[in-house]
Amino acid sequence: MKKIVEYRKLLDVTKTATLKELKTIYRNSMKDHHPDTIADEAERLAAEERSTSVIEAYHFLVSIAPETLEKTKAEYIATTTTQQIREFYFDNQVLYINFADGHNYEYFGVPKATYIKMVNAESPARFARRNIHGTFLYRSAAKIVAGEE
Repeated sequence: MKKIVEYRKLLDVTKTATLKELKTIYRNSMKDHHPDTIADEAERLAAEERSTSVIEAYHFLVSIAPETLEKTKAEYIATTTTQQIREFYFDNQVLYINFADGHNYEYFGVPKATYIKMVNAESPARFARRNIHGTFLYRSAAKIVAGEE
C-alpha cells in the first residue's frame, strides 16, 4: 500500500483518478521533465531518474485502476474460481499468487496474519477464494518471480 500512496503522490492524483486523467497527467509530466529537452548533464540525469519514476508510477496506477480491473474481471474470476494455486509468497504486505493456468496476481495490504492463515490452511486455494479474492486490491502481474517486486 505504501507503494501505491507514493505513486499517487508522485503523479499528484487521487484514488478516483480515471485512466484518461492518468494518461493526461503522465503525458504532461513527461513533456515537462523529458531528459532530451535538457542541455545540462546533471539536470538531464536528474530528469532521467524522475522520468523513470513517473513511467513506473503511471504503469502501476493504470494496472490497479478500476477501469483496467473491470476489463479483465471475467478472466480474473475464471482463474480465481477454477484454478489451483501453483505457488504463493508474501513480501511487505503484498501477497503474490501464481495460478496453475499461468496467471499471476499481486494483492496489496494483506496482513501478515492472513498470510499465515493461508499457509496453514488445508486448501490455500479455498482460503484465498474466501478471504483474499474480492477482499484486497489486486493487479495482474504477468511476470512474478519469487523475491522480486
